[in-house]
Amino acid sequence: MSDMLAKAQVEEVREKVARPWLSPLNQRRWQNFKANRRGYWSLWIFLILFVLSLFAEFIANDKPVLASYNGEILFPTIVDYPEEKFGGFLAVTDYRDPVIQEEIEANGWMIWPPIRYSYRTVNNEIPEAAPAKPSWLYDRETRCQRYFEGADDPNCTLGNFNWLGTDDQARDVAARVIYGFRISVLFGLVLTAASAIIGVTAGAVQGYFGGWTDLIFQRVIEIWSSIPVLYLILIIAAILPPGFFILLGIMLLFSWVAFVGVVRAEFLRARNFEYVNAARALGVGNATIMFRHLLPNAMVATLTFLPFILNGSITTLTSLDFLGFGLPPGSASLGELLRQGQRNLNAPWLGIVGFLSLSVMLSLLIFVGEAVRDAFDPRKTFR
Repeated sequence: MSDMLAKAQVEEVREKVARPWLSPLNQRRWQNFKANRRGYWSLWIFLILFVLSLFAEFIANDKPVLASYNGEILFPTIVDYPEEKFGGFLAVTDYRDPVIQEEIEANGWMIWPPIRYSYRTVNNEIPEAAPAKPSWLYDRETRCQRYFEGADDPNCTLGNFNWLGTDDQARDVAARVIYGFRISVLFGLVLTAASAIIGVTAGAVQGYFGGWTDLIFQRVIEIWSSIPVLYLILIIAAILPPGFFILLGIMLLFSWVAFVGVVRAEFLRARNFEYVNAARALGVGNATIMFRHLLPNAMVATLTFLPFILNGSITTLTSLDFLGFGLPPGSASLGELLRQGQRNLNAPWLGIVGFLSLSVMLSLLIFVGEAVRDAFDPRKTFR
């Protein structure tokens, strides 16, 4: 008897171990997603670019990644060391100062990131008035003429080159693109997630209860949707001080509406299905039925919609930055880079870099959205 019980326990454990991480339905969806090669590789490319941008401070920064001074290991990208630590008197250390560099090199060493500029670093050694052309368009003598020792100066190195040129304030374009990509994607992700939570909840309540609840909510949404969103955003952004979270809150007021119709339609369709009536008969609460039984089915259409909403969020932020009503002045922004390109037609690299960066990012998201749509297509999932 004990042997049979032990075997049963072993079989139970084996079944749990052998149970796949994805259900058979989700496995078919994943295979459909992978079958769309363009969307599958776009997802990987986008994820790689986004993860790299999360470590922008270690890729493009005017501070060393790691330094050693008098036997002490320092982390300048993480900790702001006062200049008095290196014999100066300022509150913040300028590691690009040749005096500070000589002091550290004489008593230790420094490891710089590949790009020695942050998004707000001004390059005072550009060979001509800003905006300056990409460094590879100059010969070595011209490129290094502003350094103290010319072409032989130790700072005339690859890390100090402006590979994509500078903007009209002598800030490195490559660094601003990296930081601008990160803030655009983070803004879009946060806005899309918050909009989905509000919109899905509102649509679920409307569709599940129906009747007067649905009627009143629909009239409110119709009135809310008829407000000219762009003009209202411009007015509010002009009154309130610019900021990431203020702009996020303003856009959240209107972006959640896009999810309501999709979720409402799914709940209206499924609220009288047999399994819902059975759950009601068993005394299951409305909240449990809505969010445990109905919502997983309704999320299929919502998930298909998400990449395109993310695309629209990034585009809206870029448009507001281009018009001057977006992020605070000086922030790394692709929209601000496009505006500089429009104002400095003699520096075509500004507009070209901004356009290509935005085009690549939005194209990758569109391709991912198409693959997600194919993955959740019932004609392909249940064939």
